[in-house]
Amino acid sequence: MTTLLDRAPVSVPGKTPRRSVTALFAISVLVAGYTGFRLPGEWAATLQAVSLTDGFHRRFLVGTLLKPFGHDYLVFAIASFVVLGAVLATVAFAFFRSPTESRRLLIVAWLLLPTGGYLFHEVGYFDQVLYLLLFGALWALHRDRPVLASAVMALSVTAHEIALLTVLPVFGFALLRKVPFRRVCALLAPATVLGLGILALPPVAPGAVDGLRRSLSTADFRYRADALDLFGRTQAESWRLYSITAVLLYLLPIAVVVIGGFLFLHRPALSAVVPAAAIGAPLLLAFGGWDDARWGFLLVTNFFVVVWRWLDRRELKLSQAGVLTALLLILTHVPMPYFDGYAPRWLTLVTPVEAAR
Repeated sequence: MTTLLDRAPVSVPGKTPRRSVTALFAISVLVAGYTGFRLPGEWAATLQAVSLTDGFHRRFLVGTLLKPFGHDYLVFAIASFVVLGAVLATVAFAFFRSPTESRRLLIVAWLLLPTGGYLFHEVGYFDQVLYLLLFGALWALHRDRPVLASAVMALSVTAHEIALLTVLPVFGFALLRKVPFRRVCALLAPATVLGLGILALPPVAPGAVDGLRRSLSTADFRYRADALDLFGRTQAESWRLYSITAVLLYLLPIAVVVIGGFLFLHRPALSAVVPAAAIGAPLLLAFGGWDDARWGFLLVTNFFVVVWRWLDRRELKLSQAGVLTALLLILTHVPMPYFDGYAPRWLTLVTPVEAAR
C-alpha cells in the first residue's frame, strides 16, 4: 500500500524515560500550571450553555451534553476541569509511551513555553475539547480503526467550527502517513462536509439567543452577553469590529518561525507540503476573529503536534536538535496576552522592584 507521504521508520522497542527526563516533565507541568491556572471565565461558561436543543447550530456539542445538569457555574467548572485533566492525562500518556527522548523533550518544551501556561489559562474554552477529540481520533487510527477516527473528527466540528483550520489538517497529515490518498479524502469528507454545512446554516434559530439569555438571567454567574452576540452577527459585521491586518501581523512571524523550522527539520520536499500546511492552517483564523493570542497558541500547538507525529521513532540529529532549540528560544519571546485582564504569573513570589515602579 502506497501513501502520499513517506512511510514512518521501522518500529523499534520503546525506551523507559530516564528519571531526570521524568522529573523535568513533572516540573514543566507544575510550572505551566502555576503560570496560567485560573477558574473558568464567564465567557467560557456562557458558551458552554449553548445547546442544539435550544436552537443553536454552532458550538453546541458541549452545551448539549451538559444541558441535563442545568446552568449552574459549578457544572461548567467541573466539566472544564474534567476536559483539562483529560488533556493533561493524554499528554502524560504520550510522554511515558514515547519511544524516544526527542519526543519526550518536545512535550516538555511545549509545556515550558508560553503555550503551557496558556493551556491552563484557557480552561473551559472549546479548543481543549477539539484537541482531546483529535487525540482520540489519532488513537483510533493507531488501532487501525480509521472509520471511528473519522467519526470522532466529524464530532469535532460540532464543538467549534475552527476545527476545520486546527485539528482537521493535523488529522489529514496523520491519515496520509497511514492510508492511500483516495481513502484519506473519504475519511476527511464527513468532518469537512459537516463543518461547511454548519457554516452555511444560520448560527441560531429565531429567538434562540433571547431564550438562552432569559435562562441564564437566573443562573448563579454573570453570563457574558457579548459571547451570545457572536451568534447574531454576520462575518462581515465581525470584521468591522477588529483589524484583520493587525491579527495577521501578530501571527505571521510565528508562522514563519514554526513552518520554517519544520522545513529545516524535514528538508524541503514534496512530502513536507502537507505537514507544513497543517502547521500553518491556524494562520487563517485571523479572518475568523480577533483572538490573536489564542490563534498564536493554536499555531504553535499544531507545530508541536505535527513534529511529534513526524518524529515517530526517530531521534533528532545534533544539527536538528540545535535548530529546534534555537527555534524554541525564539518562541519564548512570543507574547500571549491572557483574557479577562489576567496575566501570566511570575516565577518569583513577589513582583520585582523594577517591574513594580
